[in-house]
Amino acid sequence: MRIALLGGTGDIGQGLALRWAYDTNHEVLIGSREPEKARNKAEEYETELDSRGVDCEIKGFENGMAADRADVVVVAVPPYHVSDTVEAVADRLDDDTILVSPAVGMKGDEDGMHYHRPGAGSVTAVAAGAAPDEVPVVGAFHNLAADRLANLDVELDVDTLVVGDDDGAKETVTMLAEAIEGIRALDAGPVANAAEVESVTPLLINIARHNDGMHDVGVEFK
Repeated sequence: MRIALLGGTGDIGQGLALRWAYDTNHEVLIGSREPEKARNKAEEYETELDSRGVDCEIKGFENGMAADRADVVVVAVPPYHVSDTVEAVADRLDDDTILVSPAVGMKGDEDGMHYHRPGAGSVTAVAAGAAPDEVPVVGAFHNLAADRLANLDVELDVDTLVVGDDDGAKETVTMLAEAIEGIRALDAGPVANAAEVESVTPLLINIARHNDGMHDVGVEFK
């Protein structure tokens, strides 16, 4: 399967790119508004993987070109860029493409981080509203610590919650998530439930901030 990470030069994009390239045989594409930046990052990821004995090719493209080539498109950009990014590549998406949103809206103050719920109800809903009607949208990977994900020396033992209105799309994203060693994907229902999932992320950041040794805290449901 071919996976495009739009904004794949950022933290969560880097972590997912490295883990999928390290743990699976799926083809990984890095997207960016600046194609040269995407190519440079792709080379950086290849170098990291080569140092660990993994021979793979990661390609970098402008976001639209990456989306055009992919079966699954992960919109790994900050929440305030999700709508614009999806709209910019909308003509490259079709009903065979699955769009994945891991972004979370947050605001910080002296007390900590707080969930910033957009008018659409969730960032996943924002992505769904910007995508063509025939393109299934799935929310996933919201609550993963990006630094831990990108550190291939660290073993994962975390859950990710998956939301979406298309069962087949959710099954595909669940398969991709669980192809990363140490991640378990749990079905959290339709897109209407995305706000509850996304709001866990600022809670985890606050826990990490106020407790020693929990910088990369994650969630495991038992």
